[in-house]
Amino acid sequence: MALPPATTADPIGADEPTNTDSAPDRARPRPGRRLYPWLVFALTFALLLSDYMSRQVLSAVFPFLKTEWALTDSQLASLTSVVALMVGLLTFPLSLLADRWGRVRSLVLMAVIWSVATLCCAVAANYEQMLASRFLVGVGEAAYGSVGIAVVLGVFAPRVHSTLSGAFMAGGSFGSVIGVSLGGVIAVHLSWRWSFAAMAVLGLLLVALFRAVVTERRLAEHNSEDDLPASAPATAGIRVPVSTLFTNPAVWCAYLGGGLQMFTAAVLLAWTPSFFNRYYGLAPDKAGVIASLFVLLVGSGMVVCGMITDRVSGEDPRRKWASAIAYCIISLVTLGCAFALDTGAPQLILLGIGAFFSAGSSGPTAAMVARLTHPSVRSSALGSLTVANNILGLATGPLLIGVLADRLGLLGALQVAPLVYVLAIAALATGRRLHPAGLRTLAAQSAGRCPDAGADHR
Repeated sequence: MALPPATTADPIGADEPTNTDSAPDRARPRPGRRLYPWLVFALTFALLLSDYMSRQVLSAVFPFLKTEWALTDSQLASLTSVVALMVGLLTFPLSLLADRWGRVRSLVLMAVIWSVATLCCAVAANYEQMLASRFLVGVGEAAYGSVGIAVVLGVFAPRVHSTLSGAFMAGGSFGSVIGVSLGGVIAVHLSWRWSFAAMAVLGLLLVALFRAVVTERRLAEHNSEDDLPASAPATAGIRVPVSTLFTNPAVWCAYLGGGLQMFTAAVLLAWTPSFFNRYYGLAPDKAGVIASLFVLLVGSGMVVCGMITDRVSGEDPRRKWASAIAYCIISLVTLGCAFALDTGAPQLILLGIGAFFSAGSSGPTAAMVARLTHPSVRSSALGSLTVANNILGLATGPLLIGVLADRLGLLGALQVAPLVYVLAIAALATGRRLHPAGLRTLAAQSAGRCPDAGADHR
């Protein structure tokens, strides 16, 4: 097998028998090694934007569908929640399949499916056809988040995992911003059908570019080997059972906390256009643009909160848990107050602050899942987190608020949403206490699969 290009220091290092096996490429940066990971991130992130543009453009056309097909709020919510429900149900099995079939091929196939399904939304003739098309959108998007973030984290060092996780997951919010704002404008000036068609064409163009640039071979060449905490034994090339994803209590807390903190963020993504349309009297296109600014705050908060978490956590990963708890508390207070106020500037200011921190815990929880699970099942572990995010948050949030809105009014339903943060805080606080035990569990799992943990396994 050919060796990778060496730096000018390699002729000297080649005569030294130590450390070249234990820390091969981390100690010797190579030309092009820094650029390709960022290219992988950019293209994977761009597809994630397309993913959420296709998913959330529906929110921008809610008023048109409600009028044209005489739909209830519950029916409108079902068109959103069916996508998240399929993501929740299929993420785990499809993540397992991607770990074995190939992550790049899996990502390409997923993007093609959701883009074609979005095109089917553009030609839907009634609620039932739209629901079926949205079902297929969910099938295509099911494991993209978990497999995509596993690809990204695999080519970057763990010290930036919270930042990258937050930034990658924020793509959902940024994609929603584009989908909602652009979809609303297109719907007003052309028709709501063209809103879906535009998202579909963009997705197909991006997947073609991704397929041309990202390959399994190049990902393997740039793989980061610094995957386990110092307390875990060396396990290069070792695979652990899938059951280990569910035997670490700290990881369970990350799953629950991560999913529950997405509940209110998902509500904001789905219902803010309707909120501004109904309570501020804005036309659908203007309501979509204004709502997109708050959705942008959700995504920006995910990135910034991830960066803050990496900066303040230092060498103590338990501080990541504390940061996630703090973000939930801020959102609980500010959003709770915002929806209790009358319309006006004070409500908008508090709504903006709450939106900024509403999904800020996403980066820390993903980083904790990545660090507390073995690299051989990491895509599946992040898939399990995606299941929790969708079942507990993205699917349940918009649907439950839609059902409550039919009975309490939209504002009354929105006042209930922030209370779910109380459950998220409880789960994250428990995870913080269990984190040391979680590291010991990971070390024991790895050692159990590799009795000679300290040996060279290549």
